[in-house]
Amino acid sequence: MSDPFKQADDNRKVLTADETAEGRLDAWLTAQVGEEFSRSRIKALIKDGQVFLKGAPITDPQKKVRAGESYEIILPEPEDPAPKGEDIPLDILYEDDDVIVISKPAGLVVHPGPGNWTGTLVNALIHHCGDTLSGIGGVRRPGIVHRLDKDTTGVMVVAKNDMAHRHLSLQFADHGRTMPLERAYQAIVWGRPRSLSGTIDAPLGRATGDRTRRAVKRPENESADEAITHYEVLERFHESPDASALASLVECHLETGRTHQIRVHMAYIGHPLLGDTVYGAGFKTKANLLPDEAGKVVKAFDRQALHAYMLQFEHPRTGEVMHFEVPLPVDMVELAEALRS
Repeated sequence: MSDPFKQADDNRKVLTADETAEGRLDAWLTAQVGEEFSRSRIKALIKDGQVFLKGAPITDPQKKVRAGESYEIILPEPEDPAPKGEDIPLDILYEDDDVIVISKPAGLVVHPGPGNWTGTLVNALIHHCGDTLSGIGGVRRPGIVHRLDKDTTGVMVVAKNDMAHRHLSLQFADHGRTMPLERAYQAIVWGRPRSLSGTIDAPLGRATGDRTRRAVKRPENESADEAITHYEVLERFHESPDASALASLVECHLETGRTHQIRVHMAYIGHPLLGDTVYGAGFKTKANLLPDEAGKVVKAFDRQALHAYMLQFEHPRTGEVMHFEVPLPVDMVELAEALRS
């Protein structure tokens, strides 16, 4: 088919499948649309109801394409695949020719992606570092060797050249088992774990039917990745004589680094993070048990209460063990003070 599109208007295209068409809808559409739109972006458009068959939206990316079917797709303007520098302030803890260590604030996405093509840490780093960032991470993730969730605060290290990127990536892949890498977080969770310290060894994988959520999986599940978190309770808030508590300040050390690991693991043992609307929404009403002023602070806390307070790694060039710590951010300090009241 030389020109599969028939124009509807500027952003609506009608695409008719010929006799050779086959396979999943998302894959077939991606092949027809061309390089401007990735398969993940086409898949997102399908799920968002932007693809129609006989006037009805098709929201299943796995639907099989049949010859003769005509699909209408609403295509947004293609995004520039190369992020541009933006003058976004950075809290720089350390910088040299090989690495830059920053304290990430809440609300800052690490790298561009669907829904966040600008205003990310990568945009800020490009503006600050120019062309010196490592290219190994790809055009949208230059220098990025690990991530924090958008609303998680704390220490991050970024590679400024390919040598540093390779060395740091090895350390993160090793998870500190044979190399000096160490990561520690502080979180405020609902309740009080029965044991004041312990290890959560529970494999994680994608939640069924949701590509963004993670869930604990059986070890034999082929999608399960090893996930181990060591925790220690630092402080209990509103503790009762029966050793229960309304909330606790917990320190977590990661032995692995899976997506949402601490959030899922703490929810798995019955103590989700305050403010976590994904894994702890059912605990939100516990704020009603607090005095009025404290309850207002807890209800207004609009992110998961998680802070990456410590990061240690071996400098990729000098071999020196670099250790960085940042205190709890103001909003988590205020949250803890309200819980103490």
